[in-house]
Amino acid sequence: MALVAPARPMHLRHAPDFRITAAGAESNVACHLASLGVHARWISQLGRDPLGDRVMDELLARGVDLGSVRIVDDAPTGLYVKNPGHGVHYYRAGSAAARMGPELLSEIDFSRVDIVHLTGITPALSASCAELVDVAMTLARRAGTTISFDVNYRPALWADAATAADVIARFANRADLVFVGQDEAEVLWGAADPGQVVAIVGQPDTVVVKDGALGATAVNAGEAVFEPSIPTEVVEPVGAGDAFAAGFLAALLADRPMPERLRSGHRQASRVLSTTGDLLPLPDPIDEDGA
Repeated sequence: MALVAPARPMHLRHAPDFRITAAGAESNVACHLASLGVHARWISQLGRDPLGDRVMDELLARGVDLGSVRIVDDAPTGLYVKNPGHGVHYYRAGSAAARMGPELLSEIDFSRVDIVHLTGITPALSASCAELVDVAMTLARRAGTTISFDVNYRPALWADAATAADVIARFANRADLVFVGQDEAEVLWGAADPGQVVAIVGQPDTVVVKDGALGATAVNAGEAVFEPSIPTEVVEPVGAGDAFAAGFLAALLADRPMPERLRSGHRQASRVLSTTGDLLPLPDPIDEDGA
């Protein structure tokens, strides 16, 4: 999606100026991974419109591989607007991304992919998007590719919490690595601590439970590792979970021990928490005079 957010941390109604950037859970993770030196390919659909052009331009500038992005003529690029400290407003019904299906995966060689990262947002967008996630997991498992899944529960996308709880749990149980917020786990499954979360989504090798300002716990092979969050002055929390996932995944790919994976996630999340956007601002371009 494209994201519109106040340039300064103030209420949307009174903000005098705004910034238009790219956003969305999976694209956020791809951008953060690219910034950490990891080759990241984003698979999605965008509309053939100026917002789609801006999303493509920004992700290219951030080093994301867009070879699997499809541009369509019959649906617009999705949009969401941030109101710092007061939530977000989505405008993506009937968007190009909501019309995605498993055909987007036809040219992906999963045997050449180290990690496939998916979220609980995509299957909530449409039946075809849910089929896309299902097929991606099947193909990744067949190829021996690690499957990463971030719960990312968005109540507005689901008919009710019970439906979301069932669908998300089934996808989570098919993953190798699951990220979930403690608050999400309580709403969806009544899980009050990491141990209860693991009992529900126990199939993955690793379950990472994030508990806001307190820290994050990774449970692997029955062993729990906790790392406290980095004290941060929070401007806007939306997007920090994607940054955490990217930091963790980058350290995983570098074969770092579990405490370092968690610390890497916290570092990336802390940077995003101090901004109004989902991503760190790109540096200003240098003109021909070096200014």
